[in-house]
Amino acid sequence: MTESLRDNNAYRFPVSVKGVVIRGGKVILVRNARDEWELPGGKLELSESPKECLAREIAEELQLAVDPESMIDAWTYTITPGVHVLVLTYGCVESSQSEAVLSNEHTELRWFPLAEVDGLRMPDGYKKSIRSWSTRARSTS
Repeated sequence: MTESLRDNNAYRFPVSVKGVVIRGGKVILVRNARDEWELPGGKLELSESPKECLAREIAEELQLAVDPESMIDAWTYTITPGVHVLVLTYGCVESSQSEAVLSNEHTELRWFPLAEVDGLRMPDGYKKSIRSWSTRARSTS
């Protein structure tokens, strides 16, 4: 088998682009079907860049307009044994502030004070991204 065929048959997994949106010292999170809190966002489509994907997903999920400003982190999350996803997290700035509206993709949405994030049932990668973006946002404001 040639090298290019082996590369093409390499292990594959989806890419999920997630956004950290902070407003007034609180971060918006959504609850998924696994009863975990997560950052808003979704699966990258072949026709779009990660930033385009994230702006689209947050508009669809929350009806918020955001500008994904900079990439914070990339990490692999094992959802269940044998199910993995590459997660790209971006720090986002709202283009305009409006009320977030829950879509049917999640069971709940909530703005959490940053001090409460570490105690939530959610992957550590999300917590790390939230801490990183909140530190950057505080240092530039």
